[in-house]
Amino acid sequence: MSLLWEKSRTWRWLVTKTRDSKPFFFTFATVCGVVPGIIGYCVMQMTNSSNPELEAKLRKSARPETVMMGKVNQERLAEFLGELKRKEDTNDRYVAALKGETLTRKPYVRIQPVPKPNDNEVTKEQKKNSVPVKSQG
Repeated sequence: MSLLWEKSRTWRWLVTKTRDSKPFFFTFATVCGVVPGIIGYCVMQMTNSSNPELEAKLRKSARPETVMMGKVNQERLAEFLGELKRKEDTNDRYVAALKGETLTRKPYVRIQPVPKPNDNEVTKEQKKNSVPVKSQG
């Protein structure tokens, strides 16, 4: 900042003006916040395409896993919004997430721990995937 202060008359004028005048300070702060916001809004409006043909083309060419994740997210959102609509207590959802547990769709079993892999299955997988090393001798 000292380099700016020493070399730029405009910067010194701006600092002095904002320090000495509260109305100038608030006007300058508002302009610094509002102008980028307006520019950003205009850019978003210009680049936002609501073309139904383009949307249909993109949906048609979507990968299967993308479509599946979209359906899963839509189901989860519908379930969550349904819970909110019924004014159910959803705090246990967050408690379960913090404990590493997941929710089930069974009506009376709301929380279920994530199953841990068995050691036997892990060692079988490791043995199956391991490459034998030939000894040089």
